[in-house]
Amino acid sequence: MEPVTTDDAPSFTDLYSLPIGQGMIHGETLHAVQLAGDPETGEIVGDTMSEQTEQTLDNIEATLEAGGSSFDDVIKVTVYVTDLDSFDAFNDVYEQYVSEPYPVRCVVEVSNLAATAMVEVAVEAAV
Repeated sequence: MEPVTTDDAPSFTDLYSLPIGQGMIHGETLHAVQLAGDPETGEIVGDTMSEQTEQTLDNIEATLEAGGSSFDDVIKVTVYVTDLDSFDAFNDVYEQYVSEPYPVRCVVEVSNLAATAMVEVAVEAAV
């Protein structure tokens, strides 16, 4: 296994003191997870689902690039949201990052995420 790190996305370990990596390559697959944190401060960016989704996906994109991958290589996406009623706003932004053939995806509503986060995204991508 090979860890993937980048200064262009928040570090869960450095900014949140959590034992969570930004990304990990196992074999030919990169696994990554991100929130809507500012890469420098870790503060959650945005007060709306759209704003938080854009920051989260920017952070995912930075992690993918650091691991030698991209959104074009994403196989699976898992999305955690605190309110399924705001899922249309998530989709509007998400569609700007992915293209056909679309990755498989599942969405889970959760009661709470870190800080004021409304969305967390985990991806698996080919490298």
